[in-house]
Amino acid sequence: MNSFFSRKIFRIILILLLALPLTGCIYWWRAYQTYLQMSKFDRYFKVAVADDFTLQFKEPILYSDDFVSLAKLHASEEKPTADGKRWRYWFRKVDRQGKVVKPKIEFYSDLNFNRQDRITAWSFSSLFLEIAPPKLLEVSLRSIGGADINKEKMQLKADTSHLGKIHVDLPLKSKVVEKLGEPLRINDGPDQEIYVYHFKLITHGIEKGYEDRELTTLNLSFDKKTQELTKMSGRFAGLKISINYGNLVGKAPSGSIASN
Repeated sequence: MNSFFSRKIFRIILILLLALPLTGCIYWWRAYQTYLQMSKFDRYFKVAVADDFTLQFKEPILYSDDFVSLAKLHASEEKPTADGKRWRYWFRKVDRQGKVVKPKIEFYSDLNFNRQDRITAWSFSSLFLEIAPPKLLEVSLRSIGGADINKEKMQLKADTSHLGKIHVDLPLKSKVVEKLGEPLRINDGPDQEIYVYHFKLITHGIEKGYEDRELTTLNLSFDKKTQELTKMSGRFAGLKISINYGNLVGKAPSGSIASN
């Protein structure tokens, strides 16, 4: 057997050995294949920004059932479309007692699937973009390609430094509070204030043992001097999103997105 084929077979075996402990079943394998696509972002994905932010999948792999299996949660709404179907996940702000506040403060995330039941688009509504501006969200998604895999925690941790600098105005605390209202609490630090919000996913049929995933704890860190949002983190329908906006001038921010 020549060296070329030896290396090729070794690479395939290595991928399988890395993936199978991480996955344990076929939907995790499809998620891993999608992760591999992220290293060639422009070949497999396209970003569209209007009122919302949409990540389009050019060669989709994941099925709708994969998302339920991975997140252990169902969408708030499931509707047929001309090309397949759309799932919408509604997140509504709740008070300390877990009751939806009035008037409603809410945002959504959409998943669109084609007639073959494979995902073609993933969107975030305008309110979410108030805390995750499109440029920052895109660079964090791009950073997933080549991200380190934590098999124990089922996480991807990405470094965006190789993507170069980005220049964007960071959200100001006053504007964020105007849109999201007052937080449940404020954690005070030497240089940062962390505003903590609770949002509830409107869902049904939660799998036993995963009831805590219905609640999203959104942590927003603001710099005390500049009043700018420097970090956002939370878990949305089983998807952990953490973006450290950091110092955009002179340094590229780092971000991570993980499913757990």
